[in-house]
Parts: sequence; structure tokens; C-alpha cells
Amino acid sequence: MVTNAVNKVPRRILGTLLSSLSGGVVPRVGAPYIAIGRNDEIEALTNSLDRVADGEGSTKFIIGRYGSGKSFLIQLSRGYALDRGFVTADCDLSPERKLTGSGMYGLATFRELMKNIAVKSSPDGGALPVILGKWFTGIGAVLTEEGYSRDSSEYDSEFGRRIMKSLRELEGDVGGFDFASVLREYYIAWRNDDDLKQSACLKWFRGEYNTRTEARGATGIRSISIINDDNWYDYLKLFTAFVRLVGYSGLCVYIDECVNLYKIPNRISRENNYEKILAMFNDTMQGRAPGLMIVFGGTPQFLEDSRRGLFSYEALRSRLADCRFGGGELRSLMQPVLRLKRLSDSELLALVIRLASLHGEYHKWDVRITEENMRDFLSVSLSREGADSMITPREIIRDFVTVLDLLLTNPDKSFAEIVGTVERSTVSSSVDEALEEEKKSTVQKPKITLDDIQF
Repeated sequence: MVTNAVNKVPRRILGTLLSSLSGGVVPRVGAPYIAIGRNDEIEALTNSLDRVADGEGSTKFIIGRYGSGKSFLIQLSRGYALDRGFVTADCDLSPERKLTGSGMYGLATFRELMKNIAVKSSPDGGALPVILGKWFTGIGAVLTEEGYSRDSSEYDSEFGRRIMKSLRELEGDVGGFDFASVLREYYIAWRNDDDLKQSACLKWFRGEYNTRTEARGATGIRSISIINDDNWYDYLKLFTAFVRLVGYSGLCVYIDECVNLYKIPNRISRENNYEKILAMFNDTMQGRAPGLMIVFGGTPQFLEDSRRGLFSYEALRSRLADCRFGGGELRSLMQPVLRLKRLSDSELLALVIRLASLHGEYHKWDVRITEENMRDFLSVSLSREGADSMITPREIIRDFVTVLDLLLTNPDKSFAEIVGTVERSTVSSSVDEALEEEKKSTVQKPKITLDDIQF
């Protein structure tokens, strides 16, 4: 039987985690608790984070089949970025959210990104007021250390002067004057406890004004422009410069479900979106967007299709295509494209063991599955035609959680009655190593280090 440790994972996180996994959805919280394998990819992404924190830029493409773990790796990387002092923003593309388009599709993506702005103290999004509050608090702390009294007029005067001095660093960039103007207005509203004006400024930062007249009336800034489908990426770079000014390591932007760009039927519209990706790629890789890391998640078709994928756009194909050297078992994870391979048999078994432990912990039951049963489950899963190369973690997770649910709700049924007769197949003998490693480990609240995903 699988033994369970009680209260190892916060129950709220554990419930959300299991609910997401059973529905085939990537959990937004708790990903490190089931992180198995992908050590090389994680190390490549964390190395990129280190370089971006030093002032570089980076763009990565995580490419894999549906269910192979792209979105999971993105959420795991997002947790690493938050732990390393980055601001993160993430969104999924859809028919209504693209990178550019005549129906304000790019602006819709920007709005979703700004809604999901997160920091370590506010990981679920909506962290823009937190970032601004940190900025003001930091300036106030410096003034107090320098001997200014918070109740004096000199304190208010010096506070405002330093705000303006910081903002002058942003005014030289495209859109920087408007960005700085709204920040100044937000500071004045914050100082005067004007919640209505603060909300108006936050609405501008999120790109929610449709006309300049509406923005001017709400913020009180007569010369202000608005964020639109043409300039939203410029403001994303400005926001990156601002969060670095506040004291964060940089901004990490995660854009998943890029296959929706591949599905755009109109060639011109599709190529306009690919041109936007090219601009982002060039900016980050040429040092024109310091502190900005962009991660795209997509399928092999999105990348490689010569008619509709990124490779149909020659400028991107020449940058992202595999080098003629290497290939096969040789992979360079320093390249922009990270291709996800199938998890090994031992990693799949380690995943199954972890799921059984978490399921028993959450439902407070003694999971009626032996180590031999788990081997049998993988034998059944891997015995299907083509499964050896095509099986995905999503399929394994959904099937195994379903088996656990059935065993829990049908106590009179055995594993063999639910799964059926098992014919032994070629599940690797290396699974024994995974069993031994899992026995030695316990599921603890994760610290964002590589050790959490090593088996």
C-alpha cells in the first residue's frame, strides 16, 4: 500500500491541484509538488532568468505536443521567476487574444497580461497596486533613514522630488512621457487618498480606455494618449523598465497556446502576428529590452509547419530552425527553442507514485494500490500502439487519478477489477530506482530549487 504523510501540503492548494489534474488542466498553484523530470529544461529556463536579472533580455519557445507538459513547465518557471524577485505576467492566446489584429486582438492580450501581473507576495495576479506601493514605501524608507520627519513639509516635498527624478529615466523611451505622467498622477492621488483617481490611473495602465477623451476625463491629464493595439508592446517594455527601477529583477511574460496563431486562416493576419513575434525576439536578443524575458508555448505544428507555422516566415525560420550540427540525442538547451521529449518510464512511475501519495493525503484514505499495481498501470498505458513515443503526462495523470477516484468510491472493487487483466510489457527496469527514491522522499511544501524535481 502507498503510505501517506498527513498535512504535508496545504489542503487548499492540494484540492485545487487534484481538481485541475483530474480535468486535464494545468494547475496555477502547487505545480512544484508534482514536478517530475524536465531537469534540463528547468535549468535552461533558470539560467535565462539569471541572465535577465543581470540586465539581458531573452526569448524562449517551449515546443511540445498537446499534453506533453508545455503549460506545466510554464507555470513551474513562473514560480521560479517569482521566487527570484521577478514580476510575471501570463496569458493564453485564443481566437479573441492574439498579438495584433484589426479587432484590437493585441490589446486584448495586453489587458490579460496586466490583469495577471504577479509578484511573490501576490502570486495570483492583480499585483499592480502592490508594485506601486512598494515603490512609494521604498522611497519613504530612504527618506526616514536620511532624517526626514514624515509629518514635515520637507518630507512631502523631497518625496515628490525623488518621484519625479525617477520618472525622468522613463521619459526618453517611446511612450515614456505618458507613462511617467500617469505615474505622477497616481502618486498625487495616493498621497491625497484619492481612491477614484488611483483607480482611473490603474485602468490606464491596464489599457482599458478606448478613447483619448475618456482617458483624459478620468485621469485629468490633458495631453495623454492611450495604450492601443499598435503600441502595447512598447508599453510592456516601459513597464519592464519601471519594475526594474522599483527594485524587481525584471519582467517575465509567459504566452501560452500560441497554436491559435497557427490557426489564423488569413495569411496576412497570420504573418502580421509572426512579425510581432520577430520584433519581440529581436528586441530581447539584441539587448533592446533589458530585464524582459518572453516565453512562448506552442505545438510542433505552430513552429515547424512550412505553410502556416513560424517556419513559413523566413526571418523566423532562419533564427529558430535547428542547426545542421547535432540532432538526435544531442540537444543544446541554450538555443531559443526547447523541445519537450517524452518522460522516461522511471519518471512516469515517479509521477504515479507522487499522485497516489497526494490523493491519499487529500482524501484521508489508505490508497489501495501496491507498487506492483503501479507497474501494472504503466504496463497497460504503455502497451497501446504508439504509446512508447506518443504517451503524454496528461494522459497518464488523468487515467491514474480516475483509477484512484474509482478505488475510493468503490471500496468493494480491486485494482485488477478496475484496470483489467495486465499483460506484462517492457516497462523499464529503471522504475525500481524511482521507487527507491520516492520511498526516501516526502512531499514537502516546495522551495523553488532544482532539488524539488530531481528523482
